[in-house]
Amino acid sequence: MTLLSVNINKIALLRNSRGRNYPDVDAFAARFLDLGAAGITLHPRQDQRHARYSDVESLGQLCQQRGAELNVEGYPAAEFMEVVYRYRPAQCTLVPDAPDQLTSDHGWDMRKDAALLQPVLAGLKAAGIRSSLFVDAGISDADLALAKQMGADRVELYTEPYAETYGAAQNDAVLQTFTDTALRAQRAGLGVNAGHDLNLQNLGKFLQIKDILEVSIGHAVIVESLEQGMDNVTRQYLDIIRRAVQA
Repeated sequence: MTLLSVNINKIALLRNSRGRNYPDVDAFAARFLDLGAAGITLHPRQDQRHARYSDVESLGQLCQQRGAELNVEGYPAAEFMEVVYRYRPAQCTLVPDAPDQLTSDHGWDMRKDAALLQPVLAGLKAAGIRSSLFVDAGISDADLALAKQMGADRVELYTEPYAETYGAAQNDAVLQTFTDTALRAQRAGLGVNAGHDLNLQNLGKFLQIKDILEVSIGHAVIVESLEQGMDNVTRQYLDIIRRAVQA
């Protein structure tokens, strides 16, 4: 069954805008877990403009207490990796973000970035932390094989191209590209996660792709919760996932 991991960055952004612990990131994460989310995702960027490295420790403790998974995303800079190794989340998703990047917008270039990624993936494996690499749909078989060879456990499909075309004539073709990529990744021995701009409207169709292990959703969850309430929104996401499993 696909697991829902709620990205809590936007709650952290609100907190940081006032200079005190309000809203409380841990309290909101706990509430999402209470409502049925399987895990929490945190993406502390190098300027820590929303999620902070200190959040990794407290959210890791919370997830451990609740039997949930913490997925920490980020660019594998030395400080980021030091935090990951110190607090050992269940999963670390490596993302090729520049320090000043607004949001993630592309996957890794496996051959170009292999020298950076291979020792990091080896370190994660040695630490017992599941690894995932952020990748674009359409990535080649050779690059998927290289990801596996370097020690990656999973890939996370960057889903904005799917979300951008949802409702348009070309969306079926875009979804087919994602479907093919997921199947080829699975054949290469990689688990498949997905995330970026998935929402209540487009998630159900995306989950026609079989054996997606985890979806990480943040921006949409927070916006939809403002409009409809956390309880209602979280329940809708879980219903979508259950229906996809039953289909």
